[in-house]
Amino acid sequence: MKSFAVVALALIFAPAALAQYQTFAVNPDASDVKMKLNTTHEVVNGTFHIQSGSINFDRTASHISGIVIVATGSGKTGNDSRDKKMYKDILKVDQFATVSFAPKAYNGTIAASGDSAIQVSGVFTLLGTAHDLTIPMQIHMDGSKATARAQFVVPYVQWGLKNPSFMFWKAENDVAIDLNLVGQVSN
Repeated sequence: MKSFAVVALALIFAPAALAQYQTFAVNPDASDVKMKLNTTHEVVNGTFHIQSGSINFDRTASHISGIVIVATGSGKTGNDSRDKKMYKDILKVDQFATVSFAPKAYNGTIAASGDSAIQVSGVFTLLGTAHDLTIPMQIHMDGSKATARAQFVVPYVQWGLKNPSFMFWKAENDVAIDLNLVGQVSN
């Protein structure tokens, strides 16, 4: 009976022991989020600062978890009055200091070295509301160094944010995001 219990426990915990979990620790100083908003008069480009990020993943089982957090008040578009309006009226920085993405699953294969293309599904939280989102990502692994790049669109008006249009200056309802994460991978 005792040996049966040992074998049963070994079988239960064997998949966890075989898992090859790794952690991608994002370097906030080397990473950023760029945004592009098309308007009738100009293209508004901006950059936001990554506050923190840590992603746990298993290359053998497509398991992924963690979070990347962006400081909403760090956005800069090159126009101070526009940025103040963005902080106050659109991103509501006083109430929502961060935007985040928490990966839940991925499709594809992450190579131990070199380039990989995957689809990461997770929860994008904006103004305190969670939205399911799948993001195509390009991963590059070089020893313990890694980068993750993604380009995707956020339907910010559909998700409850205010469109900044006024009078003859009209903005689109979607914003293009260019995510660049740089960091270290460890076992």
